[in-house]
Amino acid sequence: MTSKYVTILLPAYNEEQAIGSTVKKLVSKFPDFEILVIDDGSTDNTLKEAIQAGANAWPHPYNIGNGAAVKTGIRVAKGEWIIMMDADGQHNPDDVERLLEYKDRYDMVVGARTKKSATSLHRDIANRIYNGFASYITKFKIEDLTSGFRMVRKDTAKKYIYLLPNTFSYPSTITMAYLRNGRSVKYIPIQTEKRKGKSKIKLIQDGSRFFLIITKIATLFSPLRIFLPVSFFFFLSGTLYYLYTYLTSHRFSNMSALLLSTSIIIFLIGLVSEQITQLRYNNTE
Repeated sequence: MTSKYVTILLPAYNEEQAIGSTVKKLVSKFPDFEILVIDDGSTDNTLKEAIQAGANAWPHPYNIGNGAAVKTGIRVAKGEWIIMMDADGQHNPDDVERLLEYKDRYDMVVGARTKKSATSLHRDIANRIYNGFASYITKFKIEDLTSGFRMVRKDTAKKYIYLLPNTFSYPSTITMAYLRNGRSVKYIPIQTEKRKGKSKIKLIQDGSRFFLIITKIATLFSPLRIFLPVSFFFFLSGTLYYLYTYLTSHRFSNMSALLLSTSIIIFLIGLVSEQITQLRYNNTE
């Protein structure tokens, strides 16, 4: 397999402790692949270490975000297939070949972190919540929504660049976009190592923002899956409150009318949103 087929894309921000050794391993193991490092405005020697190790490096003039680095990488990659992986040393280069085994059978192949991976407990719990929520939205069992280790075909991924945020949530966005468009996704189990250096993700700040982004993504791709349960909640509340007031005072209260009306309005908004979403995707390949 020659370099024109595969690009290994590593978005990096202040990863001087790990980027050099990571690139050297990849260059040694895959000399015919393009090793592409997008330096997202690092203030340390990340760019220098990447170039010295043999990578094709593209710098951002300032820090824009992990997702922005990935979008730049998708635009400038030379390979037909793009393998995205973290630059902090947590991914095993040997797993690259495992992704490539499925390149002609699936549109996206993702490395799903197993229980043996060196991940913190609070992130494991958060990922389980995200995976469950995303699985409900897409009606597909998502094993690792936030994994940064995945393979996509460049021509296909470029169609979704405009949807990707500039932050760390690009893996969830592109996964749900693929599934919403009827594209195939394959998960393979991987074991990650402890990252080198300090993580750029802040638990409370990025966690709450990430959950908000997941909700926005859900309403973008399958709005009725969000609006329908909310509508049902208000309908059930209005019905139960009506039964309560009828049994206690034999009347239909204003609160019951408000709750039932709200449920109908939310349902209709969800229905219209679903139709808009469907029309939007009917105009894409």
